[in-house]
Amino acid sequence: MSVAPAGPGIPPVLAEVVRSGFVEGHHRGSLVLLAADGSVELALGDVNAPVFPRSSNKPMQAAGVLRAGLDLSGERLALAAASHSGEVFHRDLVQKMLAEHGLTAEQLLCPPDLPLDPVETETYLASGAVRDRVTMNCSGKHAAMLAVCVQRGWPLDSYLDPGHPLQRQIHTVVEEAAGEPVAAVGTDGCGAPLMAIGLTGLARAFRSFVLAAPGTAERRVADAMRAHPEYVAGTRRPDTWLMREVPGTLSKMGAEAVQAVALPDGRALAFKIDDGATRALGPVLARALRLSGVDAPVLSRIGSAPLLGGGREVGEIRATF
Repeated sequence: MSVAPAGPGIPPVLAEVVRSGFVEGHHRGSLVLLAADGSVELALGDVNAPVFPRSSNKPMQAAGVLRAGLDLSGERLALAAASHSGEVFHRDLVQKMLAEHGLTAEQLLCPPDLPLDPVETETYLASGAVRDRVTMNCSGKHAAMLAVCVQRGWPLDSYLDPGHPLQRQIHTVVEEAAGEPVAAVGTDGCGAPLMAIGLTGLARAFRSFVLAAPGTAERRVADAMRAHPEYVAGTRRPDTWLMREVPGTLSKMGAEAVQAVALPDGRALAFKIDDGATRALGPVLARALRLSGVDAPVLSRIGSAPLLGGGREVGEIRATF
């Protein structure tokens, strides 16, 4: 396959939609692969232009919470860096984290939501449950943010303000990890401040986490995520599958079709699908990992994106690079 050409300022095609042998659509985007020494091995599109990494920033946010003084480890730390699926074990641990610091769900400033996982949503709604802040996929991160504010005596009702001491700490972590200044600050879907960096910076950040010295905030986050990937995502999510089946891998997706991955030797990648179509994430991720030298059965599972017609498979979304 070859990457379809793009005009000035237009990202290249990273995936195509093929139905019944006919190409009916394309997903453009930008992607960068870093070699083990940190050099750029492949760059498609403008990989230095700032993007909002969305939830791919969560490892940096969790490291900021640790640097601010909260002592988290294990499943709790993994959940602090999570876009969890809203499964029962996720919701239960969020409630425990809140209770351990004298907090309640009403103090979370993330919006009420349904489980991120569609299978879990069916069970959740059938039980008579409604949208809830704890169920929202970012609730673990918010619980950790509130907890460190309790510990430090910082304001609880403004913990999402970009000028809050915690958010200033996270801003510093993002810049240090990415090796570049934050280009813009926005508001993420959960209400938290969102720092824009380039895709190369995002890949560098993930690389820095897996290569960080043991005991540092960055390495503690990476180790917790890799040891407890089901708390980072869920039982039916590609981030979980990848971290579970390719040991030492750090992986985190973000909304609007962003993905970042680092391998234990320092190889790393980051990409964004321009139109935000998450259906293209798997095929692009699997192809990028193969180009990075990963050879594992899980890539076929991650890369599978069939198209259905009349209830049967009639096509696929496939990478074009």
